[in-house]
Amino acid sequence: MSAISLVSDVGGTNTRVALAKDGQVDPATTARFRNRDHSGLGDIFRTYLAAREVACDGACIAVAGPVMDGVGRLTNLDWAFDRDQLSAATGAKTTAILNDLQAQGHAIPFLPETSLTRILPGPLGDDHNAKLVIGVGTGFNAVPVFQTDMGRFVPPCESGHTSFPVLTDDDMSLARYVSSHHGFPGVEDVLSGRGIERIYAWASGTEAQKTSAGIMAAIAADADPAARKTADAFCRALGRVAGDLALTHLPFGGVYLVGGMAGAMRPYLGRYGFDEAFRGKGRFSTFMDRFAVWFVEDDLAALSGCAHHIWGLLDNR
Repeated sequence: MSAISLVSDVGGTNTRVALAKDGQVDPATTARFRNRDHSGLGDIFRTYLAAREVACDGACIAVAGPVMDGVGRLTNLDWAFDRDQLSAATGAKTTAILNDLQAQGHAIPFLPETSLTRILPGPLGDDHNAKLVIGVGTGFNAVPVFQTDMGRFVPPCESGHTSFPVLTDDDMSLARYVSSHHGFPGVEDVLSGRGIERIYAWASGTEAQKTSAGIMAAIAADADPAARKTADAFCRALGRVAGDLALTHLPFGGVYLVGGMAGAMRPYLGRYGFDEAFRGKGRFSTFMDRFAVWFVEDDLAALSGCAHHIWGLLDNR
């Protein structure tokens, strides 16, 4: 029997909602809500469903924040939501709450080839091989995607809050700069929208204030030495961190970059040393050739991941 599910991508500013049938999102049903106009997620979902005569068999949402024991908490908004609240708001008996990058992970096996741009070559891998999704945007996170005999498993992670890796004198200088301002040199403090602003301030040596958009414009213009140093530091740091994560999870099915900052920096990765940093693992450098790296551009990926995940739960009832 066919099943209808509500799926949602919940950010700190906006929430997108759509309907999915048998694991496939219907793009025509997608609606966007400004969070500040609503009292909470329950209000948004009830408003969405009130305009449509549909009964939901399942509901799955992806939230931009940590999820534990079925409770999702937004990092940049004082909202929390659990599975019981989701069931009450949608009428669905089968529900799930994912971290937003987990949802991206559930979408990866189903992405069309047209949404993928190859960054580094490598074997395509078999269907059962692990994959790795790295999100670089407002924040940073990474999750592995495992295809097991029991189904697809995408564990929650908070990879952006691990320590920034240091190899060179410049790395140490940048780590100390970040620590002096934020108390701890986390990966997200460098590899994110806010992070690139910190790199530029460090690179300029003047505490210069420039937005991430302004920095990207300066990198494109290629006339500002501090912008070049920023691009070099960002791309090499991303390559090193992505390489470390690849060795941790062995994603022979590929590494997939997602997120606004990953997209903005994609044209510059080759020029500013991403490849060398990704593969620069000493005696394991040639081993790194086994990991292809892709950039994903699919605006519906998080919704699609929710749809496939909840369909799997419904199909196994």
